[in-house]
Amino acid sequence: MADENPDAGVIKLERHGRVAVLTLNRPERLNAINMELHHALVDAMIEIRDDDAVWAAVLVGAGRGFCSGADLKGFMPSRETPSQSERLDEFGWVGRQAMAVAGLDKPTIAAVNGVAAGAGMSLALACDMRVGGIGTAFRCVFIERSLSPDAGMTYFLTRIVGYSRAAELVFTGRPVDADEAFQLGLLNKVVPDSDVLPAAMELAQQIAKWPPLALRASKRVLQHNLECDLTEALLYEKTGLKLAALAPDDRREAMESFRERRPAVFTGH
Repeated sequence: MADENPDAGVIKLERHGRVAVLTLNRPERLNAINMELHHALVDAMIEIRDDDAVWAAVLVGAGRGFCSGADLKGFMPSRETPSQSERLDEFGWVGRQAMAVAGLDKPTIAAVNGVAAGAGMSLALACDMRVGGIGTAFRCVFIERSLSPDAGMTYFLTRIVGYSRAAELVFTGRPVDADEAFQLGLLNKVVPDSDVLPAAMELAQQIAKWPPLALRASKRVLQHNLECDLTEALLYEKTGLKLAALAPDDRREAMESFRERRPAVFTGH
């Protein structure tokens, strides 16, 4: 699937044209999230956000799984006295991860190879879209560990599949295979296992041909308008239009290429 070299670091960030590919690289642990991977993931999200050359991003797991969730061995309680900031942190690492991924105002696609469980499932759902293979499987798993859902699971899952279906998946912890995941909306596309990353890249490249400020403005508007009434939604759509207009060259290119019946070439300016 992705790079399986364990010496490449717990996160591998590559750029393929306008698409960033972020690989979770702990294949020996099914890419379970320990503190090192968590910090590297949050840092990578910031790097992608601040890189104007990146217009879309793909997240994938190295080896035979996307992410098996939190590595419980990697989050053993510290014997050191927590800092003031740590004690005042309302969100914890799971909250910071959810906000870092969902808060990235560039289109994101999870290439879900194999299992996505617990916080790993939350990570996939925090992305805008998901491409999976025949062998892809989602599992909430929190209930069997005597935990309630975290890492944004209750926010993302209910909005994707609805409350009742989300409740079933959380309360039973049962696995969801690729076909059911597609029917529920957990996956946008199902492809052969060997094609998961190429299919996600193809989708990302289709997206990354469009004006980047318009993409970022569109994502902001979509996310904001999940939580408001029609009046506020319409007003915020006007805000999105103003943000997209901050790239006048791309606006001009969109009009000229349409009139001239040729493919547009956008620059982000």
